Amino acid sequence: MLITDAVVINQEEIIPGFFRMTMSAGEVAKNARPGQFLHVRCADALDPLLRRPVSIHAVDREKGEVALFYRVAGRGTALLAAREKGDRINILGPLGRGFTRPESSGKVSVAAGGIGIAPLYFLLQELSLINTYANVFLGAATKKQLFFSSEIEALGHSVFPATDDGTAGYHGTVVELFTQNLSDTVYGCGPAGMLKSLCRILEQYKIRGEVSLEERMGCGVGACLSCACKTVSAGENYRYSRVCVEGPVFPAGEVVWA
Repeated sequence: MLITDAVVINQEEIIPGFFRMTMSAGEVAKNARPGQFLHVRCADALDPLLRRPVSIHAVDREKGEVALFYRVAGRGTALLAAREKGDRINILGPLGRGFTRPESSGKVSVAAGGIGIAPLYFLLQELSLINTYANVFLGAATKKQLFFSSEIEALGHSVFPATDDGTAGYHGTVVELFTQNLSDTVYGCGPAGMLKSLCRILEQYKIRGEVSLEERMGCGVGACLSCACKTVSAGENYRYSRVCVEGPVFPAGEVVWA
């Protein structure tokens, strides 16, 4: 973990309100693992005071570049979206526990709901490097929110889209689509309702899986406890885990859903 000033290389608005920012940050690119995040200072001033956690979306280790994919959801991310090429952004990271590699054999799937593709794209990059290719189930409300399909296919993976309104691919949820194409290992990220349904399917069919959670964070390093979520360890012993430290990636069977 380190604090550094990254330099913005490119800021692209994919569709209104959704941005992909590429930054030069060599040490972060060198050390980052899929599923980890950066704690980003969105403005040079102290207002807003708190940093914003943003998943590491893509990494080019040779160039020393890191990309973030995020949605403007408030004042902090709006300030981040206003950053331009050449601007410096203070970042803390990489932080958190990431995804683990799949076992050497077996069918691998990735299930993403909307902007849940943000950390999963980095995972797909890394899987391609070890010649492991996944079935990628992309879910969204509508066609225009199915992000990075062609880029994912260029990595060698197979994309299966699902939309709530039926404008592309399967007419229904991404979990329903995945249920028709089960695999041995699954990685998921998306809205809480989607992950809850996915984890139930994984438990029902005894499928190994990991899910990346999104929680509001204060410090990002485990001190403030603002991002605690209920998890289960051995038997029925419950505990509260810090998403910023013990997560954001958890084994699917550990998360206790409300």
